[in-house]
Amino acid sequence: MCGIAGIVGSMASSERAVQMAQDLEHRGPDGCGVWQNAPNADNGPRVAFSHRRLAILDLSDAGLQPMKRGSLTITYNGEIYNFRALKAELAADGVELTSNTDTEVVLQLFARYGAQCVHRLIGMFAFAIWDQTKQRLFVARDRLGIKPLLYRNEPDGFAFASQLGPLSRIAPSTLDLTAIRDFFSYKYIPTPKTIFEEIKKLPAAHTLTLEPGKQPVLEEYWQPQSSTKRTDLAEATHELDHLLHEVITEHTLSDVPVGVFLSGGVDSSTVTSHLQQPYTFNLGFDVKSHDETAEARTIAEHLGAHHTTLRATGGDLSEALRLIARIYDEPFGDHGAFPVYQIARLARQHNDHPVTVALTGEGGDELFAGYQWHDKQGRLKAKARHRLLHQLAPPNSAAFRTAERRLLQGVERYATFLGPFTVSQKQALLSDDLLIDQGYDDLWAFQRHWREDLGLTKRLQWMDLHGYLRDDMMTKLDRATMAVGLEARPPLVDHRVVEFALSLAPDLLYQPRSDRKPGVGKRVLREALKRRVPPALLTQKKIGFSAPIRRWSQQQPELLKQAQQRLYERQVLRRPSTRLATNEQTWCMLVLDQWLNQHA
Repeated sequence: MCGIAGIVGSMASSERAVQMAQDLEHRGPDGCGVWQNAPNADNGPRVAFSHRRLAILDLSDAGLQPMKRGSLTITYNGEIYNFRALKAELAADGVELTSNTDTEVVLQLFARYGAQCVHRLIGMFAFAIWDQTKQRLFVARDRLGIKPLLYRNEPDGFAFASQLGPLSRIAPSTLDLTAIRDFFSYKYIPTPKTIFEEIKKLPAAHTLTLEPGKQPVLEEYWQPQSSTKRTDLAEATHELDHLLHEVITEHTLSDVPVGVFLSGGVDSSTVTSHLQQPYTFNLGFDVKSHDETAEARTIAEHLGAHHTTLRATGGDLSEALRLIARIYDEPFGDHGAFPVYQIARLARQHNDHPVTVALTGEGGDELFAGYQWHDKQGRLKAKARHRLLHQLAPPNSAAFRTAERRLLQGVERYATFLGPFTVSQKQALLSDDLLIDQGYDDLWAFQRHWREDLGLTKRLQWMDLHGYLRDDMMTKLDRATMAVGLEARPPLVDHRVVEFALSLAPDLLYQPRSDRKPGVGKRVLREALKRRVPPALLTQKKIGFSAPIRRWSQQQPELLKQAQQRLYERQVLRRPSTRLATNEQTWCMLVLDQWLNQHA
């Protein structure tokens, strides 16, 4: 796990590569490497790569990057869990490997298979390879977007990096007002956009090829299929349990200590249950409705884990705002970001057993139908009182939002579950400067993946996978953990688990509510966990790993008051004061203000 950056073109230099690496120091505290090709070699472009190292495999100097073999040079970030099998295959074919790193395996696979090498990789990755002979840059990002890769294409050079910071500082960058508008719809800025007009995110499961003098060519190399071929619960449960054990075991690949983030919920408990006496870490809160420490402790004791808990309080809010604005490079409104950072710091700096790698439970809810909207999307009905409330209630009130959710259908209703503000709430909230384009589709990122050809449960599974999981959950996990130099691995987001989940019949994902019982999500995942943990875990109310931001902000009302005033003065908000109804709305407002203070 590392930070990578590079430039191809006239602005490329080792000095600039060093500057970009300095911006990524937190991602790789174990070393820095820079490579530059010979100026004007073969009359080709100048190229400079940099790399920040977090040493996980082969801790010797043989693992240093950028790594050069023949005419190929790579800067790489990630973990390839099948690299040893690939290495043996290469060795059997006479390829000489001089390190025990997955980096060299990726480079040699590219030498043999070119762009098709990505199909052979099992893991999370983002890398760039310069081919000096062909004068060509090849960039790739893993199937689920676990590892980030951003780029900007300028007349005097093409640049890429693991995060936005290095790219925003190598040339003037312009705030994208539509991205700020998107932030209020999604609580993040959807791919391929960023907060700056000149910088883009490389989508998950895509490669990018650049030849000097031409525009970059993006190609998608993986798109899973949604089906219902698995229909038997017992068979699916057995198959999933076997697959999870294989995948989770592979994810412990490391030459440094490994731990687990254990919340006490189904997903992280599933991961923990497949390991032998792991070191587990949990974060609790001073607000009972958000605290899962008791559940996590029970699971840890049952599984024989070495467990540590840290408690967060409302006094952490100011620190959280400063950190999140710095860590995420662009506005990011998921209020689980700070708790993930806190637990990552706890694991990395633990007195008795600090870890460099941590497994997590991200992906279970999105892939196996674990969210409330999988129940409510098709069940909620509008009544006369909801139409009346929608007319009379203040636009930003909880009553208005509840009424609007019931009145809407399809992708518009889905957006009310995922986004902090509805489209009509934004019309009342935002300034005319942000709403100037009346034809703008506020739900464009949701619309592109909405599939009427799928049944409701499978449609929501598809939507969660292609939007929320990739742009929110994976971004949150990567930035929060890499901020403290910790590698996070989400085994439930392994592409083999994703393909399995997409093949499940709807009733294996979600068991609809009856007259006497509420609906149950993650059905097959719960079945696979039944023999491993106390049965009570499977019926407890879902809490979710997020901070009680609204409660904390009420203890420090000046924070929100001042933030809204500044956003009004910046012509983001229509009014200097707006009553907010949810944790997410409060957090988004605070985060955007703090980000603009630091970066704009």
